[in-house]
Amino acid sequence: MRGQTTRERTTGETVVQAELVVIGAGPAGLAASLAASARGARVVLIDAAAETGGQFYRQPAAGLGAGRPEALHHQWRTWERLRDGLAASAVRVLTDHHVWCVERASGGFTVHALLGPEQEQPAETHARAVLLATGGYEHVLPFPGWTLPGVVTAGGAQAMLKGQLVVPGHRAVVAGTGPLLLPVATGLAAAGVEVAALVESTGPGRLARHARALTGKLPEGAGHAARLLRHRVPVLTRHTVVRARGDTRLTGVTVAALDTAGRVRPGTERQVPCDTLAVGHGMLPHTDLAEGLGCGLDGLAVAVDAEQRTDVPGVWAAGESTGIGGAALALAEGHIAGCSAAAHLRGTVPGPAPAAFKARTKLRSSAAALDAAYAPPAHWPEQVTDDTVVCRCEEVTAGAVRDALDLGAGDERTVKLLTRAGMGWCQGRMCQTAVAGLTGCPPAPSRRSFARPVPLGVLARHHTQEELS
Repeated sequence: MRGQTTRERTTGETVVQAELVVIGAGPAGLAASLAASARGARVVLIDAAAETGGQFYRQPAAGLGAGRPEALHHQWRTWERLRDGLAASAVRVLTDHHVWCVERASGGFTVHALLGPEQEQPAETHARAVLLATGGYEHVLPFPGWTLPGVVTAGGAQAMLKGQLVVPGHRAVVAGTGPLLLPVATGLAAAGVEVAALVESTGPGRLARHARALTGKLPEGAGHAARLLRHRVPVLTRHTVVRARGDTRLTGVTVAALDTAGRVRPGTERQVPCDTLAVGHGMLPHTDLAEGLGCGLDGLAVAVDAEQRTDVPGVWAAGESTGIGGAALALAEGHIAGCSAAAHLRGTVPGPAPAAFKARTKLRSSAAALDAAYAPPAHWPEQVTDDTVVCRCEEVTAGAVRDALDLGAGDERTVKLLTRAGMGWCQGRMCQTAVAGLTGCPPAPSRRSFARPVPLGVLARHHTQEELS
């Protein structure tokens, strides 16, 4: 690989050196890597998965022998161009690398990762610049019964189908809010699952108010609508799941209509038998690594300028980490960021990319409209009973959170200290927004020290190496 070196420390730790390290091999990371490499930068692309593509371009495992993997995707030709371009480029790809920290070091940055499924063997990548394309993660709000076996996230159901060619059940309800529900419902139906209902809390009128900004999304939406009609999937707009039912596993859900204020309309409850509930309420940006580097935020997303630069010199960000907007926007942002990073490394001015800038402007407008249209119901906390588990890791209930408020807690941090909500394995990724909603506080940046759990032995070796250096 052009100008890239690898060496082994006496501890067995792998050390890679390059000019630019791109973290995340989804649409933004792939576009950024190709753009930077084409402009002469020596690029290392790192991802935690076994293959590149991210969630959007997730592929079936090679051993499954999928005959038509393109049947599970749209924009397949775009993926083929990215895949083939990466294979023909000088980009070095490091998969199965779980990044837990990025440090500013003399002359650049050090990316710390754990290797493989066990995530115990450390690895380092040194580079003059870093480009964060860390994507997003699912936002799921709690409701009674959401911890029952058979309840999965919408993205989780999609990942099972795309990556393992398996379905989560025989009869499914897809529920929540957001554009992800459409491809999940159509994908499950195409795979032979009986989709008993698509339950969307947003009403058609809310989408109509943003029609002009969403014009570019109409063909895709119409395609999903046609597939839902073909598979006879009932669509319940301005409805929500108020309870998942079952003793040892899911046997059905209770759905109800919402009024214009987002409250459940009494007397509209109905029972829908199912063995699977795929639920999601949108996406949230992954900002752990950016926050660890001290990058500024714009709300819950990484703040960037016109060239996708953060306010930390030498650090760029692109894709969902800078705001949820979908694969097309991630590709445009990644291309702009890769061009800018390469120019910085070469001491030149970024070349013109008018198509990418134009696409980014248009797609950001659509993303903002989708975000406004698909907001979760404003009064969802009213449906969360006191015995509903909010923090799954620490088994903290909504009642415990409300008790903390009675004790004087007025923010997420105080609730966390009083209840342990957010102190478990996921460090609040699943429950932080729910706790914020129950407390009446806006979600705040997480400011986690590490992006994932790290074995103490790895930290001890890292500390020893710092002392010796």
